[in-house]
Amino acid sequence: MKIKDVVIALEGELVEGTNRDDVEIVSACGADLMSDVMAFVKDQVLLLTGLINVQVVRTAVLMDIEAICFVRGKTPNQEMIDMAKENGVVLLKTRLPLFLACGKLYAAGVRQGGVRKID
Repeated sequence: MKIKDVVIALEGELVEGTNRDDVEIVSACGADLMSDVMAFVKDQVLLLTGLINVQVVRTAVLMDIEAICFVRGKTPNQEMIDMAKENGVVLLKTRLPLFLACGKLYAAGVRQGGVRKID
């Protein structure tokens, strides 16, 4: 699923200056604990979170996550946006709560499991 399709499915919007048309999403991971994201990750994942701090972007960069969606109407600050731009991470936001956002992605065709345990 392309980022533009994710935005439509989540009734969201892209954070200006962070769009990349080449990003393909095949799974999603909903988490507010970045330690969970680091323990369970999969390729081409969209990270959905309500956590708003620079550690979210740092974790995404570390784990090669190319897209983050902030739920519950949260908006990233300028430091987060600058770091995302610098590292090619797409940022988007939605007013939906985490549970509904995950459900909408599932309904839109994101069927593959969102996490895989790394040994």
